[in-house]
Amino acid sequence: MFDSQIPRHTQNQAVVIGGSIAGLLTAQVLTKYFDRITIVERDRFPDQPEQRQGIPQAHHVHVLLIRGQQILEQLFPGIMAELADWGTPIINWTSDCLWLGFNGWPPRFGSNLSNRTCSRNLLEWTIRRRLAANERVVFVQAAQVTSLLSNPSRTSVTGVEVSFGNETKADIPASLVVDASGRNSRTPEWLQALGYESPQETVVNSFLGYASRWYHPPEGFQPDWQTLIIWPKPPNKTRSGVLYPVEGNRWIVTLAGVGRDYPPTDEAGFLEFARSLRSPMIYEAIKDAQPLSPIFAYKRTENHLRHYEKLAKLPEGLVLIGDAVCAFNPIYGQGMTTAALGALTLDECLSKQLSHQSDGNLIGLSRYFQRQLSKVISSPWLMATSEDFRWHTTEGGKPDVITKLTQRYLDQVFLLQANSAQIHELFLEVLNMLKPPSAFFQPGIFIQVLKQVIQIKNQESQ
Repeated sequence: MFDSQIPRHTQNQAVVIGGSIAGLLTAQVLTKYFDRITIVERDRFPDQPEQRQGIPQAHHVHVLLIRGQQILEQLFPGIMAELADWGTPIINWTSDCLWLGFNGWPPRFGSNLSNRTCSRNLLEWTIRRRLAANERVVFVQAAQVTSLLSNPSRTSVTGVEVSFGNETKADIPASLVVDASGRNSRTPEWLQALGYESPQETVVNSFLGYASRWYHPPEGFQPDWQTLIIWPKPPNKTRSGVLYPVEGNRWIVTLAGVGRDYPPTDEAGFLEFARSLRSPMIYEAIKDAQPLSPIFAYKRTENHLRHYEKLAKLPEGLVLIGDAVCAFNPIYGQGMTTAALGALTLDECLSKQLSHQSDGNLIGLSRYFQRQLSKVISSPWLMATSEDFRWHTTEGGKPDVITKLTQRYLDQVFLLQANSAQIHELFLEVLNMLKPPSAFFQPGIFIQVLKQVIQIKNQESQ
């Protein structure tokens, strides 16, 4: 239900700060446990799958990984069929995708690694529409949370204070407040206002920036692929690009550069940047395509982790999720799927909590959930930062010995990937969060790496 008014008081209410993907998926989980879920969002939501001010990155390629789509269907049964009705393409990542990796083009073959590709606007709108059909979910739009409410002893969060554009303020009481407000989360300062410490923060920044444009494919253009991915190659080939099909017979083309090697936003510069990639195939595809949009730029791509799991104290009744806790370099496509995994983790924690507390007591949930979420985040964080540490321009620390050894091992895996269907499929399974990165170290892969290293050394010694 969409509203701009504060909902009536209900004893068993949850408040979600932020109506983006993380907030929407979390709200759906909360419908299992609360009588009323209020989503507070700064924007006004469009009636159709259109751009909104609070999601500037929606102009660019967004990938909901296969694991993310599985979770989406689990939370909203039938939603993938709804996306299909909009004409969203279905991509088999081993046969329909041309992928230039670190060491060449992997083989193409059939597999079960398929998912639907769509725009961020359509995905978010479809989820939001499903939620709005639930009478227990209320959207409070054009409103901003200005502070957390607490009990007199400040041991528990009891709701939020909300400000509207006309400077009217109101309180929303809640048994649970979920901060899903993204990178700009104000919880660190709200905690300080309540007498708590703010969390330690880790930032790893490779200074990647990207630019995107939307196209109609050229008339009569019939390639033997559906999507193109041109990866960079450390330490010197800093540029990359993706051509990504979405609903409406459109392409999103996103070009990226590491170490402030940002793609231009003028037409000639954008095309020349595309031509300068390790393969000119994206350029060849778009040079005669019909542009449908301006060229949009985005540069806020640092990996940013707030360590709530390390705090000695947290007030009860407050949890944080999505980019409010951990935001990744978007180039790796992990953000939305990690948010979905976070929503499932909250579901598991609430189920466990309430199975032991028949009176609905949530004491202990906040710290327990943040510790469990940190475990979920650890693998995608390691994947993103380890790759960013390959660039000498990256700031925010240096790779430790373990990271360097892992990088050297994965270099050998990626070398094998160029000629091995088995390893390319495993790579895509890890990338789509279907398997953990530790799968690269299974005995069969380790033996292949060892044989390759021996062979290379023998060749060098001859």
